Amino acid sequence: MKIAICQPTYLPWLGYFDLLDQVDTFVLLDNVQFEKQSWQHRNRIKTATGFQWLTVPVVFRGHFGQQIQEVEIREPEFWRKHLRALEVNYGRAPFFDEYLACFSEGVRDHSHLVELNLTLLRRFAERLAIHTPTVLASSLKAEGKRTELLANICSKLGATEYLSPIGSADYLLAEAEVLTSRGIKVEFHNFVHPEYKQLFPPFLPYACVLDLLFNEGGRSGEIIRSGRRVPLSLEQVATMVAEAPKA
Repeated sequence: MKIAICQPTYLPWLGYFDLLDQVDTFVLLDNVQFEKQSWQHRNRIKTATGFQWLTVPVVFRGHFGQQIQEVEIREPEFWRKHLRALEVNYGRAPFFDEYLACFSEGVRDHSHLVELNLTLLRRFAERLAIHTPTVLASSLKAEGKRTELLANICSKLGATEYLSPIGSADYLLAEAEVLTSRGIKVEFHNFVHPEYKQLFPPFLPYACVLDLLFNEGGRSGEIIRSGRRVPLSLEQVATMVAEAPKA
């Protein structure tokens, strides 16, 4: 059984969905510390002048150290501003009307950030024909920090393979034995961002998934999968890190 573990993200980018599509179970790591101004509560849309942030306002003053699962949404009607930004910048996109409801119906009536992110993730995954079950890490009652926590989550689910985001390589290379000593194979997600039709040329990669859906509609799942490459082994990533130019 192969799993991936990622922090819940607001309106994830394409690679997030490609990772979701490659595993048997996807775990949302909501029992770690919330980070202000992170992908956990914001993401980007494309406009005529470049990227624009859409940020979910959350309660953080006096809540330093709170876990993601505890984060409350500060302004329940924030979605109105986000909806307006989408209408202004994507109103002429070919599939805007078809996919706007997916967002507008899923973004409302949430008190906590993790509920919002999980709801939208599942709605978008369905539109992309991705059917991987999603689980909140907090529901598994696994303990530990960093790689130990990942290993305990894998054990709870009976996982034999762990597909890691490449961004975790810095610490996972040094701590991989925590996983491999339990018989868990570790590989890294390998994704090359595909190019697709966008409003307002030139093409800019790494926008949120709505940018793709509004512009490409039913082809979006196929486009995401076109960026998939064979996962990288621990040895391959270690070599890449060793050979990377030093700042």
